[in-house]
Amino acid sequence: MPDSKKPDEKVTRKELSYIEKVWHTVAIVALLVVVILIARIAFNVLLMVLAGVLISVYFHGLGDIIERKTKFSRRVCMILSVAVSFIIIALLLWFMGTKIQAQIAVLNDTLPQTINTAKAKLAESDIGAKILEYFTGDKSEKLFVTAQHFFSTSFGVLGNLYIILFLGIFFTASPNLYKDGIIKLMPDSKKELAQNVLDRISLALKGWLKGTMLSMVLITILITTGLTIMGIPVALVLGLITGILKLIPNFGSLAAMIPGVLLALTVSINTAIATALLYMISQTIVSNIVTPLIQKRMIDIPPALTILSQVIMGTLCGALGVILAVPLLAIVIILVDELYVKKINDLG
Repeated sequence: MPDSKKPDEKVTRKELSYIEKVWHTVAIVALLVVVILIARIAFNVLLMVLAGVLISVYFHGLGDIIERKTKFSRRVCMILSVAVSFIIIALLLWFMGTKIQAQIAVLNDTLPQTINTAKAKLAESDIGAKILEYFTGDKSEKLFVTAQHFFSTSFGVLGNLYIILFLGIFFTASPNLYKDGIIKLMPDSKKELAQNVLDRISLALKGWLKGTMLSMVLITILITTGLTIMGIPVALVLGLITGILKLIPNFGSLAAMIPGVLLALTVSINTAIATALLYMISQTIVSNIVTPLIQKRMIDIPPALTILSQVIMGTLCGALGVILAVPLLAIVIILVDELYVKKINDLG
């Protein structure tokens, strides 16, 4: 009698074993999903830390200039660096605020009519009609959803700016605390390497930040002056938009040109062509001549890698990812060079 129960017990054990495997698989998949979600959130936080570091780099760079010119103590120079920056921003907003607000109101009133005018002009040619058909069908909704996702962020734009600003101030107040903390985490044999890597990253970020800021100012002046001479409305706002979007290499220049060309169409087609040429020439001068001269301390990054990193970071992290794609890529290249390439060369 006991022998007759053995086959049933074996079947039951096999069934239990199969069910256990299923549950184990489900648990592993669920754990992987949770880990991926946590990693994505953590990566967004790391991007905000990087943005805070860049703000700190800016304050320290300005503090270095003040220290060289005045010979004040380091603490006084850093306080002046932060205070002067906020005062300049406040003064710019106060002096230009009314004019910018008026021009934004004009832009809001003019742009819808300008878009309709542009559509009517495009519809007059076969190529224009195909372009309109492409951007007004189902594909336009997909493009809108993609763009909406592309420029979205985890905590909201204002929340991100609030966190980034305070991180930048904290990093500015005591940078050695965080830098020494990272070095202390390394074993004694790797402390010198860690110091060298941090120094290279600091130089690269300073070069990127200096080049980006001066490029933003220069492109704003060029576009605003050129559009004003050509009689394009709201030239100041268009120049500021171009300067701000200069933060995004490659894609920002194209995005900034669209409203300017559309508004130029309200004047004439020749003016629109001249406006497009103004944007292209200005961007070429700034991107290919001025920026490389300024960013001598930054490593040379291949353009294809820059675009790929922007697409990947934009998909993963939205607008903040696109803006910080280049400095993040520079950090990755430095880490690969110091931790892998140099070791391979030494072994060879």
